[in-house]
Amino acid sequence: MEKRLGVLTSGGDAPGMNAAVRAVVRTGLELGATVYAIYEGYRGMIRGGDFIRAIGWNDVGGILHRGGTVIGTARSRKFLTRDGRRQAAYNLVRQGIDRLVVIGGDGSLTGAHILRQEWPELLAELVAQGELSQEEADQHAYLSVVGIVGSIDNDMVGTDMTIGVDTALHRIVDAIDAISSTAASHQRTFVVEVMGRRCGYLALMGALASGADWVLIPESPPNLDDWEEKMCDILRKGREAGRRDSIVVVAEGAIDRKGNPISSQYVKEVLEDHLGEDVRVTVLGHVQRGGSPSAYDRILSTLLGAAAAKAAVEATPESEALLIGVEDNQIVQRPLMECVKLSHEVNEAIQRLDFQRAMELRGRAFQRSFRILRTLVRAMPHPLVPGQRRLRIAILNAGGPAPGMNSAVRAAVRLSVDKGHIPLGVHRGFQGLISGDIAELDWMSVNGWTPMGGAELGTSRTIPTGSDFYAIARNLEAYQIDAILMIGGWAGYQSVLRLYRERRNFPSFNIPMVCLPASINNNLPGARLSVGSDTALNSIVEAVDKIKQSAVASNRCFIVEVMGRYCGYLALMSALASGAERVYLHEEGVKLKDLEKDIALLVDGFRHGKRLGLMIRNERANPLYTTSFIAALFEEEGGDLFDVRQSVLGHLQQGGNPSPFDRNLATRLAARAIELLEEACIHAEEEPEAACIGLQRGETAMTPLHEIPRQLDERYQRPRKQWWLALRPIARILAQPAPGFLRAMGEELHL
Repeated sequence: MEKRLGVLTSGGDAPGMNAAVRAVVRTGLELGATVYAIYEGYRGMIRGGDFIRAIGWNDVGGILHRGGTVIGTARSRKFLTRDGRRQAAYNLVRQGIDRLVVIGGDGSLTGAHILRQEWPELLAELVAQGELSQEEADQHAYLSVVGIVGSIDNDMVGTDMTIGVDTALHRIVDAIDAISSTAASHQRTFVVEVMGRRCGYLALMGALASGADWVLIPESPPNLDDWEEKMCDILRKGREAGRRDSIVVVAEGAIDRKGNPISSQYVKEVLEDHLGEDVRVTVLGHVQRGGSPSAYDRILSTLLGAAAAKAAVEATPESEALLIGVEDNQIVQRPLMECVKLSHEVNEAIQRLDFQRAMELRGRAFQRSFRILRTLVRAMPHPLVPGQRRLRIAILNAGGPAPGMNSAVRAAVRLSVDKGHIPLGVHRGFQGLISGDIAELDWMSVNGWTPMGGAELGTSRTIPTGSDFYAIARNLEAYQIDAILMIGGWAGYQSVLRLYRERRNFPSFNIPMVCLPASINNNLPGARLSVGSDTALNSIVEAVDKIKQSAVASNRCFIVEVMGRYCGYLALMSALASGAERVYLHEEGVKLKDLEKDIALLVDGFRHGKRLGLMIRNERANPLYTTSFIAALFEEEGGDLFDVRQSVLGHLQQGGNPSPFDRNLATRLAARAIELLEEACIHAEEEPEAACIGLQRGETAMTPLHEIPRQLDERYQRPRKQWWLALRPIARILAQPAPGFLRAMGEELHL
């Protein structure tokens, strides 16, 4: 029997919902189902008629980059009643729909689960009333429900991130960055209120990413009854230490230890009374929910939508309602109501003032970020402990510049100083370590570095050889360096590896060393994501959005070349995020028959009304079939049907202020790196720690340096195993011109 799948968006809108709808529709069609869009959420489900209609492959073209939801959303009071749900069930059955993908918050997903539970009874009532035949009811005896969380609040247990959160953080951080500059000009204090209902995620991560000076969240209110005085004292001391501005971030659901609301207006009044200065309030409001989604939200929504459609189409009567989420960048399935129940438990814990339980339910990453922030917002570090051993930690950047390097350095410096250690800034990477360009850093040396692009310490691709090792050994001894933190890319990893291998010849190299991944190419071992790669993706996607607007206006095909050297991460992920119809990767190679097929598709498409073509090429996909060659070939074969232009994005991908994701990733990794170096020095092992760190399985994991060579493809400067290549089939399916086209061409695909 034909499978019919309904998709709806419900509750508050969130950037990325359109990308999820696109993925649900196209994946469902590819799997052989008929897909129906349910317009205006549950309200449309109850109204039926033209609010529930079949949606085709091309109907969801061109919506990937749009904010909001093109199929509409609404909150329906009538759906809260049994009569409303019975009418919704009637409308679904009359359309033959018994599978739902619901994109919304916990209320929307709870409503879907209730409808699923009541489904047999609702159909029996409709049969008894003569509105449905028994045959119709028997054909649709069960309702399968798959949920995706679309909410900027990130308040659902069972997924690390929800659709829209990353975009909301972009809005928050951009606003605070802008506010900080005017605040510094006037030496003024600003209070910034952010959304999130009873969840403090946006406030916490926004404060961490922007370098704010204080944050108030509902899960962990200030401990003291006189918290107002403590907050003002911290801000006052910060000004005395040299800060020119003060930023206080307040979650809209912030409360004190007694459960009393803490409003942004109250914080303003407190600051004015205690500090005696003019304080301004900025309530960001719904700007956080609007606009084009970030690269991360487009990719996340696409992967969640594809997985949700597959789960719904393959559901059986025995299948339980599922939540599709993400953990450590991997798509996971969880029992829907178990996740909803735990999410409600967080709110209940806050209401009964059990803040310890609320923090536990938010997860380890949330707790760890909060602990890091509590240190970073201090005006000055904790006083030294008498008799404490003070480590001298060299911090340097190496390899190409990556946005977020400054965020990592700032966190490493402040967290090491707070522990009583002495950070030493090495300028110009290993070139500085060779020449002795080294200087001590303190708490205020890195003030304001979090939002800055580039690398204030400088960086270079110098890899030490020959006499360089002697010079480095001499400087390590001269500056009494106890440990090294290298923040960088391929050249940095190779340099640290060479120092590690030279330990027998140079005893001063027998110190702990940690590599923190920072490279837009995302080509480093031991880490799923490198600092800088998210910012680069956003730069690419923003440029491609503009290119697409130009192309659609003039029947044009663009060949866009992106960086990455021999690693296709940026190319593939930007293709997923931009909806490109073809991506050329070095890992797959480029054959003449591929180009011939692409030309044929373009010619056929433009003959039938196609208005734009978009191909993305990794800069080293093929030494012969260059971007210029492909553009010239397509131009010749396109004739009068379309023009062809090439766009080499170049080093704009390495520039710009780091994204919130990169800032927070850099901070988390730097915190773990300092912990590792401190532990290694304290234990004083015979073979000091030498390792690479990175996010794996949601936590910061460590890979011993001696294992790294086995994981590397030295020739092409990338890991032997690249996790993101598993996403290639999804990119192929969603970019094909029609459902089943690839199967017709003889290509085997697996979701």
